Amino acid sequence: MGNTQKEHKHLSITDMSEEDRPREKMLAKGAEALSKAELLGILLGSGNTKQTAVELAGDILDDSDGNLVELGKRTIKELMAYNGVGEAKAITVAAALELGRRRNLEVALEKPQVRGSADIFAIFHPMLADKHTEEFWLLMLNRANRVIGMEQLSNGGVSGTLVDIKLALKKSIDRLADAVVFCHNHPSETLSPSREDDNVTHRLRKAFEAVEIRVLDHVIVAGGKYYSYSDHDRLH
Repeated sequence: MGNTQKEHKHLSITDMSEEDRPREKMLAKGAEALSKAELLGILLGSGNTKQTAVELAGDILDDSDGNLVELGKRTIKELMAYNGVGEAKAITVAAALELGRRRNLEVALEKPQVRGSADIFAIFHPMLADKHTEEFWLLMLNRANRVIGMEQLSNGGVSGTLVDIKLALKKSIDRLADAVVFCHNHPSETLSPSREDDNVTHRLRKAFEAVEIRVLDHVIVAGGKYYSYSDHDRLH
């Protein structure tokens, strides 16, 4: 009796017509010419028995509303739930998204000047928007309010994190900071500060006031929005 088992072929980028292949398109026109689905398709390399890599990438992006920040929240296990995405592909996608996140962080360290809360949000949003747990950060500035360093003070749970005020003071004094900014995220995307946020802000302001370091703001990142204590005149 003959073997009736069907061969299951995964459709790869090479199965596409030459003008539609994202690798060739990237070489000819540059990365900027590619759609998000095409870029993600390059990372995936192949699709499944019914979809090319780019079509599969399109489905994955659609489930994240086409938003890369939302895609960055996906765990490796969640990515592997897609037909044609094994552990290696899921890890490749997660690693690429993490590189993008770190690239944004390194760009932020090129001594930008902080003129207001929007500048603070621009620095921290790329690195905090898709985090599943709260992180509390310290941004240190010189006399011209240009960034001279940043430190993560804590990384806590979903609904809160502890802040070591002595550590924040030491880091700032060691860098000879003239001013500081604090920032943390709300994974719940709740914009309003909590009572604990108010307490921490008050304690930090009093501690830094004692060593004559200005506290310019405490910004809460909540998804694509933010709350500024300074803008709401709540640093006094």
